[in-house]
Amino acid sequence: MKFINEFREGDNIIGIYLCRQKNTATTKNGKEYESLTLADKTGQISCKIWEPNSMGIGDFETNDYVEVHGKVTVYNGALQLTIDRTRKASAGDYDPKDYLAVSDYDPEEMYQKLLEYVSSVQSPFFRLLLDSLFVEDEAFSKTFKSHSAAKSIHHGFMGGLLQHTLAVCTLCDFYCRNYPKLNRDLLITAALCHDIGKTRELSAFPNNDYTDEGQFLGHIVMGVEIVDEKIRAIKGFPALKATELKHCILSHHGEYEFGSPKKPAIIEAVALNFADNMDAKLEAMTELLDGSVRVDPANPWLGYIRIFDSNIRPTE
Repeated sequence: MKFINEFREGDNIIGIYLCRQKNTATTKNGKEYESLTLADKTGQISCKIWEPNSMGIGDFETNDYVEVHGKVTVYNGALQLTIDRTRKASAGDYDPKDYLAVSDYDPEEMYQKLLEYVSSVQSPFFRLLLDSLFVEDEAFSKTFKSHSAAKSIHHGFMGGLLQHTLAVCTLCDFYCRNYPKLNRDLLITAALCHDIGKTRELSAFPNNDYTDEGQFLGHIVMGVEIVDEKIRAIKGFPALKATELKHCILSHHGEYEFGSPKKPAIIEAVALNFADNMDAKLEAMTELLDGSVRVDPANPWLGYIRIFDSNIRPTE
C-alpha cells in the first residue's frame, strides 16, 4: 500500500483507504458522480467516481475501509484520485494503525503503569472502586485503552485517553510528594477516574465523534455517573469519600466557562484541575508544533490559536 503523502501525479493506485466522506454530486450536464475523501494516517485526498453505477464499483459507506483502484491526477493545483474500481474491505485486510492517529507509546505498557497507580492506592474502598473499573471490567478496560481523550484539541488519537490519564496521574503523584496536605489516595483515584466519561461521550474509532449522550450530558457528568454505578455496588462505601471523589471529577475543568459544573472546593480538586490543564495544554502545544507546516523563516508566527488565546510561535 502506498500512503497518501507519497502520491504523485500519474501514479496508479491499488490500496485500502478509510472513506471519511462520501457524497453524490451532479455535473453541469446533469450527470451524477460520487465525490469522496479517502484518508490514511499521513493525510487525505479528494476522489471522484465518474461512473458510480458501473461494473466494479462496490457498495460502501462513510467510515468503511475501501479497496480502490485509480489514478492520481491534478485538479486546480491539488492532487486528486480518479477511481475506477472499489470494494469494501474485510476486517482482516487492513491494520487500523495505518489509517488512524495513534499514541507514540505502547498501550499495554501504559496500562501496566496505570495499574501500578491503582495498586498504590491504600484506601480499601477507593481500591475496590478502581479494581472494579480497571481490573475486573474487561469491556471497560478494552475501551479505555483504545479511546481518544478528545475529538480534537489534544490527545485526539487512539490511546489518547490512556496517555492523558497516565500523565495526569504522574503529575498528581509529584504534587503529593511536594505538598503533604494532599490526600494521595483521593487524588490518585480522582486522577484515574476524571475522564472515564469520555468512553461514553465519544464514539469509538474510526468515528471518534460525540454520541447523543455525550452531546446532552458531557463527559464530566457521565464520569460521575460511572463512578456512582460502581460505588453503589460496594457495600459500606463511605458517603463523604464518595462525595469528595465525585466533586473532584465535577470540578476538574476548574471554571464554569470551561464546562465545570462546580469549582474546586478541596485541595485535591485544585491539584487535579492543575494537572489536567497542564497536560492538556502542553500536549495541545506539542501537537500544534509537531504538525505545523506553516513555519516560514520570514514569518514563523503560527497565528491565533483559540485554546491558548494567543498568537503562537515555535522557539528557535
